[in-house]
Amino acid sequence: MRHNKKFNHLGRKHGHRAAMLSNMASSLILHKRIKTTLAKAKALRTYVEPLITKSKVDSTHSRRVVFSYLQNKDSVSELFRDVAVKVGDRPGGYTRILKLGNRMGDNAEMCIIELVDYNENMLKDTKESSGKSSRRRRGKKKTTETATAQTADNATAKEPTAKKADSSEDQNATDAEK
Repeated sequence: MRHNKKFNHLGRKHGHRAAMLSNMASSLILHKRIKTTLAKAKALRTYVEPLITKSKVDSTHSRRVVFSYLQNKDSVSELFRDVAVKVGDRPGGYTRILKLGNRMGDNAEMCIIELVDYNENMLKDTKESSGKSSRRRRGKKKTTETATAQTADNATAKEPTAKKADSSEDQNATDAEK
């Protein structure tokens, strides 16, 4: 029985799975976004997020621990140099999974997994929308003073249109006389 064994083995032996996740994590750190299947992306998220958390503390020990998982000097230096600085204040949730649909050949669910702080398009949207509230609020009930002032404003606004109509009729009358 497999009670409380929630790890997805992805149809691979331990060595193959570890190498695949290590390579995918290195690619994610270097390229900031990769396209893969949904099952692999979910497994990669549980693999790479503790490494990003470990990279917040830049010490020799944490570098060695991360290197033991990634086995790639370039990705380790990129992780500690750039990624850790950008996610320093974030408490977790460093990756985002965006579903793309199904693959043509085998109908596998495809997705993009990316580092959250590196998607410039989504960062612009959140900055713009943070200033305004999207929900509507009900206005105050009108008092009699404000209601009479608004009706007076509406009446004065209608008068110039009436004058314009009269002037156009005068022009039509003068044209008829000629």
